[in-house]
Amino acid sequence: MGMDVNKELADQLAWHWDHQLRARLDGLTDEEYFWEPVPGCWNLRPVGTSTAPMAVGVGDYTIDFGIPEPQPAPVTTIAWRLAHILVAVLGARNASHFGGPATEYRSYDYPASAAEALERLDAGYQLWIEGVRGLGTEGLDRPCGEDGFETWPMGSLVLHINREMIHHGAEIALLRDLYAHSHGQSQSNSIQPGI
Repeated sequence: MGMDVNKELADQLAWHWDHQLRARLDGLTDEEYFWEPVPGCWNLRPVGTSTAPMAVGVGDYTIDFGIPEPQPAPVTTIAWRLAHILVAVLGARNASHFGGPATEYRSYDYPASAAEALERLDAGYQLWIEGVRGLGTEGLDRPCGEDGFETWPMGSLVLHINREMIHHGAEIALLRDLYAHSHGQSQSNSIQPGI
């Protein structure tokens, strides 16, 4: 009996979401969400207040950006990282493959609070994971059609999104730990040793 690749790909992200990432986001405050651990961070900012090379978005907040990215790259906040996941990692891919709304940096209405960002993250993750679970072998083998990666199989894109979620989720978790330690708090939702 062969391995069910579709199940394994979906389960990899689902395990990370259920046992590591999502629990680490519980209790995220607006102060943490926008916290800048060092000067010059990229963040979400009220319209007209950014000093980054670019500030894009619609609504009350824009995201700091630059093309090309400055070297060294600026440190990014939890708000910025969550926005990146909402727009580029899950949003655009859900729009392309699973019927989600069109999503791109310039026309996105960025969340003004941690609660709103987490609500959108939950919805984006749910649409993505359900879509991946429904692909089956044929769906994983078909070309994904992403600009610049048109011939990549959909399975390669799923692996890429898994990596992105794990990578950026770990950055967000670290920022939460740094915030807690620099503000004299303990993190009750940290990952337990051995998991």
